[in-house]
Amino acid sequence: MLELYGCKNEHLNDIEFIKTALLKAAEIAKATIVQQYFHQFSPYGISGTVVITESHINIHTWPEHDFAAIDFFTCNDDMEVEKACAYLKEVFEAVEQKMEGHDRGSMLRVRRLLEQRRELKV
Repeated sequence: MLELYGCKNEHLNDIEFIKTALLKAAEIAKATIVQQYFHQFSPYGISGTVVITESHINIHTWPEHDFAAIDFFTCNDDMEVEKACAYLKEVFEAVEQKMEGHDRGSMLRVRRLLEQRRELKV
């Protein structure tokens, strides 16, 4: 999860800029792009998703606060998410960033529940 503060305001309401930046970030992260969708809100703000084979990258901008929130959701530990985040901080001309990771899904729990289901079917 990447939060960008103090971004250059005009970038945050420019849908073509946002598309280009997110697609380039996906490329830098070594993701495989499947599909993309971006929406311009009125009077301002953009939400977008880049669907990647490894899952997805989302963005939402708040131009009125010079702020953007970006999520990289991936199941591929080999993706270079940190490099993509550094690129996004630079291209949005952010003054500050906050980056956090969060592990989703415990494979141990998944395997345990699958095993329990198999035992119940027997």
